[in-house]
Amino acid sequence: MALLEVRDLSVVFQRHGEEPFAAVDGVSFDVAPGQTVGLVGESGCGKSVTSLAIMGLLPKRGAKVGGSVKFEDTELLSLSDKQMRDRRGRDLGMVFQDPLSSLNPVIPIGIQVTEVLERHRGMPRKQAMGEAKDLLDKVGIPDPTRRLTEYPHQLSGGMRQRALIAMALACRPRLLIADEPTTALDVTIQAQILALLKELVQDTETALIMITHDLGVVAGLCDEVNVLYGGRVVERGRRHELFATPKHPYTHGLLASIPRLDAPRGEKLVPIRGSVADNIPWTHACAFAPRCPNALDTCVEVTPAMESEADRLLRCHNPVQQEVSA
Repeated sequence: MALLEVRDLSVVFQRHGEEPFAAVDGVSFDVAPGQTVGLVGESGCGKSVTSLAIMGLLPKRGAKVGGSVKFEDTELLSLSDKQMRDRRGRDLGMVFQDPLSSLNPVIPIGIQVTEVLERHRGMPRKQAMGEAKDLLDKVGIPDPTRRLTEYPHQLSGGMRQRALIAMALACRPRLLIADEPTTALDVTIQAQILALLKELVQDTETALIMITHDLGVVAGLCDEVNVLYGGRVVERGRRHELFATPKHPYTHGLLASIPRLDAPRGEKLVPIRGSVADNIPWTHACAFAPRCPNALDTCVEVTPAMESEADRLLRCHNPVQQEVSA
């Protein structure tokens, strides 16, 4: 049974005097307890906006959210602000992309962690401080007693990211959203944080949504992968099958642009031409067509439907035929 069910989620931004912009356009996926689901794509594909819509963190003015987001049969989009505040932190946790801007710079780390415990678990301050120390220790922050009294700028990037994870885990949420949790961190710290998240899912059956543009992260962590482009899911599949046989040209391009250790010396990477801004509306075409090496005339005339084949979902008129080794 799915813990979270997202159906036809849409987010449209409207600014005065400008045309509406659909940042998320009919995204659907499920997340089960103990499962890690990846949302993958370049910056601007709608990954982070999807997570903010699920958490109810988008501004009320200028953003119109549609569709359905059900958490254990409760429709999150219909909850009031107060009801969502009760859910966030207790049932739904989130690790934000930039820890330095997500943490309050003028409040010690200890206070920021304990206020979650006091708000949702009703702990007195002294007990909450003890729990906060244990949380910092659990996520691998050295000398947690001293770190509780320090401010965010006194911690390294890796420690700040771990502190955010500690805050997200404080109330043992059943769903955790990690938005680019390894951005701007060195590879050793990245590996430690990914191992921590993997251990969390295995030990507590927490459902995890991993948002990333790094397919290396996906390869080591996710069970199911949703590839987003232009606000829509263009391909979905199990991790191993998706990496072994990418069918959408965008998925194939993402994989082809990753350096491989077994590649011949001096072999050049194959980038995806253009940028995310080079697209056309989904309403009458495939948004990826201007950048697609497999584009046909029909790609700029007809919107591709989402087709299902075994455990693979695909939105493409002319899929990649050749197989790519994993």
